[in-house]
Amino acid sequence: MTHPKQWRRGFAVAAAATAALTTVPLSPAHAAAAPAPRVAWAACEDGFECATVPAPLDYDRPRGVQIGISLLRLRAADPARRIGSLLLNPGGPGGSGVDFARAVARSLPAEIQGRFDIVGFDPRGIYRSTPLRCFDTYEQAIAVLPPFAYPEATAEERRQRVSDDQLAAACARHGGAILNHMSSADAARDMDLLREVLGDKKLSYLGYSYGSLLGQNYANLFPSRVRALVIDAVVDPVAWSTGHGRDARTVPVGTRIASADGAGRTLEEFFRLCDAAGPDCAFSGDASKRYAQLANRLRGHPATIVDPFSGESYTFTHSDLIATTLGALYSPQIWPDLAFFLDAVDDQLTPAVLGQRLATVRAGLGLAAQPQEEYPSDVEGSPGVTCSDTVNPRSLADWQRSADRAEQRYGYFGRIWNWAWSACGSWPRTAGQDRHLGPWTARTAAPVLVVGNYFDPATRYQGAVAASRLLPNSRLLSYAGWGHGAYFIAGNTCVDTKVTQYLLTSRVPAAGTVCRPEGSPFDPAPASALSASAASALSSVVVPEAVRRSFRTTAG
Repeated sequence: MTHPKQWRRGFAVAAAATAALTTVPLSPAHAAAAPAPRVAWAACEDGFECATVPAPLDYDRPRGVQIGISLLRLRAADPARRIGSLLLNPGGPGGSGVDFARAVARSLPAEIQGRFDIVGFDPRGIYRSTPLRCFDTYEQAIAVLPPFAYPEATAEERRQRVSDDQLAAACARHGGAILNHMSSADAARDMDLLREVLGDKKLSYLGYSYGSLLGQNYANLFPSRVRALVIDAVVDPVAWSTGHGRDARTVPVGTRIASADGAGRTLEEFFRLCDAAGPDCAFSGDASKRYAQLANRLRGHPATIVDPFSGESYTFTHSDLIATTLGALYSPQIWPDLAFFLDAVDDQLTPAVLGQRLATVRAGLGLAAQPQEEYPSDVEGSPGVTCSDTVNPRSLADWQRSADRAEQRYGYFGRIWNWAWSACGSWPRTAGQDRHLGPWTARTAAPVLVVGNYFDPATRYQGAVAASRLLPNSRLLSYAGWGHGAYFIAGNTCVDTKVTQYLLTSRVPAAGTVCRPEGSPFDPAPASALSASAASALSSVVVPEAVRRSFRTTAG
């Protein structure tokens, strides 16, 4: 996501303050006498305001070293009827809430823009907040990544572990104190600090994907301070943190949350809807069989692709096919483009044509633009949070056995999700000192709205069901459609209306409400430009690192 120079200036003052905060501890006397932090907002283009809020590095030592939490705000358009602030988190883990808010704030429903200050924040360790940086440069960080999307063979699995060991060792040496304080529980404590600083008695929050875990941490740590809390594209917090029984010792988090199951079911829907669309889907005509044959062919005979922007050529392998497909499944608005690309690969068109069609898919996912920051959080951010939150096996053999079992059980996507956070097998054990591993059953002051898609390739529907059953004062809103995220992402009137009304009133929809899709992703009528833009903004944040590598947007 790009960051124009005009509004980046608004963060310059905040960055200078953050640098000082990360190195100068507050004396107990000073901290005791100081009031709650006040926000010094600075204009940062197009009516947005930016600021940095000091927060304790370690909430066990609230008057000790302070870090900086970066904010972006769009003020309520109707201040006379303002409810308060609506905090946003797009997921990842490691996604920038600042970038997400800038991308979507002006496109949210008019009622939301009118009555809320829309506030995005970068969680601790991420982007403009005090960051986890384990290398001197971004180029050094991406150089550690392996040259494949994810490992499929034994030699690649060993190479993956070498890469993970190198990353973990670099973070242990150079990551600094933030490495040990990046858990979702600490980020939730930051959210409560932001609530107070922004002047809200209770929290209003909208979190997608990993943001659902952040929301569940907040609901369980601060249940009396919930005004309205929407979690969309929801992860089962038990599966995420520890799993059940002995899972944590033998099953990595990426397999525990069963995202491969959701991805497989979503791919089946892609095939079904493609065949039903006939000529409106370029890959129709027993799409499932065509895909299986294409996957088998690429195992032994990779395709060659020429990137239309760089002019560089590279091989497109079986693992690239799986990773690229997974990324495209996040956003049904680009399923016709995915079909067009698969058809070109199947027909063995020229490398230049393949590059052009893949570039279209990449642009639809919001991955076309390279980051302008000198050192974004793409490499360290996601494992920094995930490995702080979750318990995982340490032995490479356990990860390999889990990958084999996941492939046998879930098919195409078993391996890519198994290895999604493989750095956790090597991550410093000091991380996540104050994480929350449960229980997840607090009764909140106001009901929590849990939103789940039937066919979500990353956070399967069962995650939303599990979260709604754990939270005693919650309501499940189901969307019988496709893709990652529903509210304002799917372009579904039913979902958008019910979530908007909940955010405004704290009143949940009727029990058992299921919103039905409006047509098919392959319908000739184009998707809403607003929902497509929002979906692109979300997918650019949340797709796994393996997907980025398959599109050559992180490592070549």
